[in-house]
Amino acid sequence: MSQQSTIFPLKVSDLTVRKRGKTILSKINLTLNQSGFTVVMGPNGSGKTTLLRVMHGLERPRQGSVEWSVSTEDARSRQAFVFQTPVMMRRSVLDNVAYPLILRKQSRAQARQSARHWVETVGLADNLNLDAKMLSGGERQKLAIARGLIESPDVLFLDEPTTNLDGRSIREIEAIIAAANSEGTKVIMTTHDIGQAKRLASEVVFLNRGEICEHRPAADFFDRPESPAAKAYLRGDIVE
Repeated sequence: MSQQSTIFPLKVSDLTVRKRGKTILSKINLTLNQSGFTVVMGPNGSGKTTLLRVMHGLERPRQGSVEWSVSTEDARSRQAFVFQTPVMMRRSVLDNVAYPLILRKQSRAQARQSARHWVETVGLADNLNLDAKMLSGGERQKLAIARGLIESPDVLFLDEPTTNLDGRSIREIEAIIAAANSEGTKVIMTTHDIGQAKRLASEVVFLNRGEICEHRPAADFFDRPESPAAKAYLRGDIVE
């Protein structure tokens, strides 16, 4: 994590997002602090991915605001976003991970040295010089997370990072992001996996129909959900 003053708290105020005439998020008010591991949950179509994208600045809201404790430009430079299906460039694993540092005008030698550390950290050392497009789904997610963490961001956004992966890959990726969080990087992650949320979250933001139904400590949310939608979701019922 950056040694500069924190970019938190993140304050989302009266946020509304509409697409093609449909309201995706409606009057979202949310404050997130630097500490902890935030998991955003909710049924399909509840607005989870859109909320992450707006917080990161990939989408603009129809109305409302997203404010950090520093300028927007400074905040954006101290964040990373890992997509559900990460993009692999036509380069080696090592050069894919080094790319963000090269963009920041770091020498190729220095960038590759830092990248080597992160490639080893996420367990891809045996694939160092392999074309990244040859990696499996789980390996691609590890690479994307390494590429996100190489700049020591204040916050790492993860959108369903373990969807369709096998149990071993899920366990390894959870260990990587939990370690990053314990070392000071704020993690804000969407997941549909209730078990995963229980393992990782310190707080849960639960969305339904584009609105926040609950924002509570994880233990309270899972033990004593308050909203009917959250109760139904945790029971495994269909939430409409």
